[in-house]
Amino acid sequence: MSVARSGPITANRVPIASYGTYEEAQKAVDYLSDHEFPVKGTLIVGAGLHSVEQVLARMTYLRATGMGAAAGAWFGLFIGLFLGIFLPNIASMAAVVLWGLVWGAVAGAIYGLISHALQGGRRDFVSQSSLMADKYEVLVESEHVARAQELLGKMSG
Repeated sequence: MSVARSGPITANRVPIASYGTYEEAQKAVDYLSDHEFPVKGTLIVGAGLHSVEQVLARMTYLRATGMGAAAGAWFGLFIGLFLGIFLPNIASMAAVVLWGLVWGAVAGAIYGLISHALQGGRRDFVSQSSLMADKYEVLVESEHVARAQELLGKMSG
């Protein structure tokens, strides 16, 4: 039994095509839409999902401090802009925004350094997680299967 047919959201929907990438499945649905097919209710279902974590770099004290400073600077900028809108002139606003940016960066750097030090050597890397599927199935409502298959046949042929 296919994963695509296992839930209530897929009830009354039939797989009409299977693709190796999400972009290919998206292109097929776009093609159906371009040819006046009623795409409302069409699903793109990823089957055979895998969690993939790609290691990007080693986490060092310097990197932890820098990443903390960058995050803190954004937060400080946001707070400075928020407080600055209540000030009477541009010079005062600029000063508050600048101070928010600087103090946010300093606080973020300290937080990043301390939090990395408290990890005690665990998870000394930076990574990015994503979900990947073995295949992507396009499902349409059962009453539209013949029309969808006819259109997709013209697309590939």
